[in-house]
Amino acid sequence: MMRVVVVGAGAMGLAAAYQAAKSGHAVTVVEAGAEAGGMAAHFDFGGLSLERYYHFVCRTDKPTFDLMAELGIGDRMVWKPTTMGYFIGGKLHKWGDPVSLLRFPGLDLASKLRYGALMFLSSKRPRWDALETTSAKDWITRWCGRAVYDKLWHPLFALKFYEHADDVSAAWIWTRIRRLGNSRRSMMQEELGHIAGGTATLVDALVAKIRALGGEVRLGEPVEEVVVERGRATGVRTAAGTIPADAVISTVPTPLVSRMVPGLPAESKAQYDAIQNIGVACLVFKLKRSVTPHFWVNIVEPGVPIPGIIEFSNLRDTGDTVVYVPYYMPTTNPRWGWSDAALLDEAFAAIRRVNPAVTEADRIDGHVARLRYAQPICPPGFAASIPPVQTPVHGLQVADTCFYYPEDRGISESVRLGKAMADALGYNVPGFQG
Repeated sequence: MMRVVVVGAGAMGLAAAYQAAKSGHAVTVVEAGAEAGGMAAHFDFGGLSLERYYHFVCRTDKPTFDLMAELGIGDRMVWKPTTMGYFIGGKLHKWGDPVSLLRFPGLDLASKLRYGALMFLSSKRPRWDALETTSAKDWITRWCGRAVYDKLWHPLFALKFYEHADDVSAAWIWTRIRRLGNSRRSMMQEELGHIAGGTATLVDALVAKIRALGGEVRLGEPVEEVVVERGRATGVRTAAGTIPADAVISTVPTPLVSRMVPGLPAESKAQYDAIQNIGVACLVFKLKRSVTPHFWVNIVEPGVPIPGIIEFSNLRDTGDTVVYVPYYMPTTNPRWGWSDAALLDEAFAAIRRVNPAVTEADRIDGHVARLRYAQPICPPGFAASIPPVQTPVHGLQVADTCFYYPEDRGISESVRLGKAMADALGYNVPGFQG
């Protein structure tokens, strides 16, 4: 039996802790926040328990299903037919199936056929290696033509990655296309899922199971240092004292690692420090009326500062209409310093551009959650810049959401990598990438 300390009680940390406790280790989870869950944590939205950051489940998310079955909550998955839309040229258009593509304005028939071929073949492509050193701009342009990239993709990238918009990895985009493309009932019908009760259902079940297996989950206790002695992780220090450890698993954002683990070699610190992230201010509205019939709407419209809206109530029954509006941006962007009220007002104006019938009288409530390290910037060749999960410090593993690459952030990848880290305990696997 090993004494294992897991830093961070997000989905990955909890999955790692559960797997380690199930294997018979003595586990302590230490979390700076007041609640478990990380990006999957809930908040009280006027009596509605809701995720701070929107989550949905795809049919390909097998690690999530396997874990839920183990925890006895496999029956809590709910599936629903969903649709997408594009707001462009001042009008809302259905999107995401062959007929909608053919009816979409502003593209010639050849471009539409090439676009459809890219989407279809991407959902069938088994590997990403050949795309790793290619930019999404070059890949999409090669397949579909420059008009498709300039009209449909570049504006979305520009509102998420800003100056990095044309330097996003094709492999990263491909995995998003593939995941959604394989979550369909048919070519004409997308189908997405959610966990009944929200992601808190899974988080609460993991915390309860860790404790039932003899583990400890300590909340509101920031880690001050991962203690390293003679090249080995020996404990985790917080304001409450030092927790002895034979192994440490860190799941906090990589920009925090160098400061938290001063005993790391300088070369390792430089690798973590070089990984760039985009922040997010994730807004959520509660409204009296629906905005669109779609779950997800991409927005490509001059003067609208957001790449889209997610009408979550078209996936999960929430009573009133619930709409998420994500503002991805570098934290150096002036908008990052805006007040919550200013962001909510601007975003509501964008919602009204999509549906002018929505009025100020329809606003019931609004909430803003902010995260400085929300989305790693993944340029071509990004895989080579990700350090091994197993660090040069014996007994110390480090990973965050950028280690999912080329997969995007999501609970399924959190569960997969958390389990892999727990399975590797005690082996100090050289070059372990998860």
